[in-house]
Amino acid sequence: MGESWPVPDVLAYLAGRWRTERSVRDLASGLEGRFEGVTSFDTLEGGGLISRESGAFTWQGVTRPAERTLRYLPGSGPGRADVRFADGRPFHGLDLTSGHHVADHPCAADLYRGEFTVRGADRWRTVWRVGGPAKDLLLTTDYLRETPDT
Repeated sequence: MGESWPVPDVLAYLAGRWRTERSVRDLASGLEGRFEGVTSFDTLEGGGLISRESGAFTWQGVTRPAERTLRYLPGSGPGRADVRFADGRPFHGLDLTSGHHVADHPCAADLYRGEFTVRGADRWRTVWRVGGPAKDLLLTTDYLRETPDT
């Protein structure tokens, strides 16, 4: 995925608005979809960030609104975070001190394996591979920091 960029403080790095583009490939069927929108990382009362993703997801020619909310709580050090679903359930840990991290999330019979790579001060990428009895997906998301002029 290229060179990674170390992040000394993951919550400070993520704070703000990011242009978000995701490709979704069903590796079994060959179908492809696309999400385009924004992700805002805003201060969470009590510490951490709340991540709100919103935009449009197109699958098989049909475009629908899509959104997701996650919580990024302080981890064991400034380069680390504890990522949780909106309802507080654990999702995965995140350590970007090296600029690269791999996380696993078992979900029922499926396994979600995420690879996080920071490409610079204003760019990062996640690649999730989802495998299970009924799933064989590859989700690649690029984040580009929005500036006040964008």
